[in-house]
Amino acid sequence: MSKFLSSLFVRTMALGIAFVSLAPAGIGQSKPVPVGSSAPSEATPFIQSLFDTRFMDVTEDWTTPALSGSHLKAVPPISVVDDTHAGYTVELLQVQWRWNDALDLYVLKPKGVKKPPVILYLFGYPQDTDIFKDPDFQNAVTKDGFAAVGFVSALTGHRYHDRPMREWFLSELQESLGKSAHDVQMVLTYLNARGDLDMSRVGMFAQGSGASIGILASAVDPRIGVLDVLDPWGDWPTWMATSPFVPEDERANYVKPEFLQKAAAVEPVEWLPRIQARKFRFQDAVFEAKTPKAAKEKLRAAVPAGTTFVFYKTEPEFSAVFQQNSVNLEWMEHELRMLAEPALAVRTAALRQR
Repeated sequence: MSKFLSSLFVRTMALGIAFVSLAPAGIGQSKPVPVGSSAPSEATPFIQSLFDTRFMDVTEDWTTPALSGSHLKAVPPISVVDDTHAGYTVELLQVQWRWNDALDLYVLKPKGVKKPPVILYLFGYPQDTDIFKDPDFQNAVTKDGFAAVGFVSALTGHRYHDRPMREWFLSELQESLGKSAHDVQMVLTYLNARGDLDMSRVGMFAQGSGASIGILASAVDPRIGVLDVLDPWGDWPTWMATSPFVPEDERANYVKPEFLQKAAAVEPVEWLPRIQARKFRFQDAVFEAKTPKAAKEKLRAAVPAGTTFVFYKTEPEFSAVFQQNSVNLEWMEHELRMLAEPALAVRTAALRQR
């Protein structure tokens, strides 16, 4: 067993002991109904959170990526740190701000760097947290002096539980994307409160459905200074009607007007022009088929002025770029280094006014 997995085992045991005394979220009481959402599933087990009243006043509006209409309540996280690596540390936390939805958050920090810049990583459904446990990935994302923060989207991996099998990421698309966009902002707030990271230089790399979430989050939160997306999903009427990722026996449900009306609230095509990141890159693996060609074209046409485009026409061309560190970090790291410190920006603006 690797040192990291050994640490993970210890952490799992510690979390289990802690949950016995803390009473985990979700035992027995219904979740508050989010604004604009359907009622919670009757399949939510009664055994969840019988004695947990921490989230009684939590409400959430899935109809917008903005947090303005929601009230989420973060509770103190549980964490364990793996300090056995030569160049970086791995901190694994369990964070939570709503009922029955604790999520694992990985914070990888380079050693010897005081308050490193931060890059968030959000990969697409159905990818779980395995990549954040990979030493090659850990080394790649921290070796240049940057911190890396990773988690997974709602209804994905370890966050998919206590639901009937008919309810999953696509069938609950508004929930999946709306919750996850909120999660990005809650994670940023948590990271800012830590005080050990340079939150004036925050980037986000996101792929697939994670890229759609990154777009939504950046449109409502200016703290993401640099955004790099790869193959975002979107243009839901086209995507649901023609994407090979959609199960054929379910497709009819996803092209109904009522489903598409809910999905329209989290439509990346509509939110793309509102992105607030100071630097934005749109990467498109042209050969990737989950997002149909017509939808790709509509997404590209919606980007704000000044967007950087990168196209990969073939799998070998794509692999040649991504094989070294799996996330093609050079552009992101360069743009984060170029972001001015807030104090410097204020001084520069004052000088220009003279």
